Amino acid sequence: MQRTKIKELLTGAEVGNDVLLKGWVRTKRGNKYVNFIAVTDGSTIQNLQVVADAEKFPEETLKDVTTGASVAITGELVASQGKGQAYEVIAKTIEVLGKADPETYPLQKKAHSLEFLREIAHLRFRTNTFGAVFRVRNTLAFAVHKFFNERGFVYMHTPIVTASDAEGAGEMFRVTTLDLDNLPRTDEGKIDFEEDFFGRATNLTVSGQLEGELAAMAFSDIYTFGPTFRAENSNTARHLAEFWMIEPEMAFYDLKMNADLAEDFIRYVIRYAMEQNREDLEFLAQRLQEEDKAKPQQERQEMTLLEKLEFVVSNQFERITYTDAIDILVNSPAYKKKKFQYEVAWGVDLQSEHERYLVEKHFKKPVIVTDYPKDIKSFYMRLNDDGKTVAAMDILAPGIGEIVGGSQREERLELLTQRMDEIGIPTEEMWWYLDTRRYGGCPHAGFGLGFERLVQFVTGMGNIRDVIPFPRTPKNAEF
Repeated sequence: MQRTKIKELLTGAEVGNDVLLKGWVRTKRGNKYVNFIAVTDGSTIQNLQVVADAEKFPEETLKDVTTGASVAITGELVASQGKGQAYEVIAKTIEVLGKADPETYPLQKKAHSLEFLREIAHLRFRTNTFGAVFRVRNTLAFAVHKFFNERGFVYMHTPIVTASDAEGAGEMFRVTTLDLDNLPRTDEGKIDFEEDFFGRATNLTVSGQLEGELAAMAFSDIYTFGPTFRAENSNTARHLAEFWMIEPEMAFYDLKMNADLAEDFIRYVIRYAMEQNREDLEFLAQRLQEEDKAKPQQERQEMTLLEKLEFVVSNQFERITYTDAIDILVNSPAYKKKKFQYEVAWGVDLQSEHERYLVEKHFKKPVIVTDYPKDIKSFYMRLNDDGKTVAAMDILAPGIGEIVGGSQREERLELLTQRMDEIGIPTEEMWWYLDTRRYGGCPHAGFGLGFERLVQFVTGMGNIRDVIPFPRTPKNAEF
C-alpha cells in the first residue's frame, strides 16, 4: 500500500478506504479498551487521530506507542464521531518503526520555552510552533524564486568564498588552510597568505552584490539567494553570524524603480504565504495573542499577525527622505521626552528604535526612507546632485525595523574611484568591479533583503534565532 500524507488524508478524499500513514506520535490517551493516538508527519500543522482497539493489538506494541515514536499505521479513514477532528483512522495494523524513551525524550506534552527549544534545535522542528515557522519559511523561499522567475530574472550563484568585502565593514570570517600553529610569515612578520590555498587572504562572503552587478551587466536582471556571513559580536534578537540574503541587481534601473520592485516583491511573497500557509499563520497568530495577554497594555500589538500581514499587502508603503525622517523624529513626543536611547541628528545612522517609531507610531505602515548621507552608506551608492547624499533606500517594517537595504549604484567611474580613494578601498584590487564601469557601464540598481528578517516578519517570531534551522551566533555553533 502506498503511504498517504496526513495533509492529503485530511481533505477527506480517501474516506471509506484503507490507508497507510507514517509519522510520529504527538500524544496517546485512552483506557484498557481503546487508545486514541495523535499522529503528525510534518505535512500540516494538524494531527490525525488514530483509534486503536486495545484488544486487537499486543500490549507490547501499544506500550511502545509513546510521544516521539515513529509509527506506520494502516486502517480505514472514516468521518470522526468525536469533537476536534473531521476524520480519523480506525487502526488495523500498527508498527513502531522507532521508539522514543518517555523518560528521556525532551518533548513531552507540555509547553516548552523558546530558549529551551533553541538548546535542542535538532528536535524543535517537531513542535507545532517550529513546524509552522519552517513550513512558512519553505513557502517564502519558493515564492522568492517564483517572483523573480515570473519577471524574467536570471538566478545567479555568487561565491561563498571571496577576497572582497562588499560592505567595507571588515567583520568577516577568514577562510584558510594554513597551519594555525605554524603560520608562514613574510620578511615583515605578517602572515604570508601566498602560502595559503588561494594564494591570497580570503573570507566568507558578506554579500553577493558586487558579483551580482557583474552579471547584471550581461543579463540585465539577476538575483542571488544564498548564505552570507558577518563576524559581528552581536548577541541580540536581530543578528545572526550566518544568514540568507536575497539580492537582485537590475541594469537600467533608477532608485524609484528599485523601490517599486522591492515593494512589489515584499507584498507578493507575503501574499503567497498567506494563501499557501493559512493554517500555520492562524496558529502563529493565536500564539502571539496568548503571548500578548501576559504583557502590559501599552506593549501589546495593535493588530493581530494576520491583520498586520493583510495591512502590508493591501497598502502602499510610505516614502520619505532621510532628511524628512530626521525632522519627524526630532519633532516627535518620544524625542522631546528623551525616550530614545540613541541621539537623533542629521548625519547619524537611524537606529532600530528610530526606524520602529517611524513605522509603528508615526506612519503605522511600512516606510521607504531614501537619500541617506553619503558618509553613513557604502562606497558603491550613487552620489546625488547635492554632493552630500546618495541614492540609497531602506524599507522599514513594523516590529523589526529595516528589512531591505538598497541603492542605485554609482555607474560613473571617476566618482566611484574617487569615493573608494576617500574611504581607503584599494582600486587595484577591485579592477574587475571597475571594469563594469569601463566597458559598457549603465545606470543600475539593486537591493538586499535578509531572508530571516522576512520570515520573522511573516511569522511574528520575536527572535531571529527562531526562524533559521540552526542559528549561528557568538559562542554558538552547535549541531
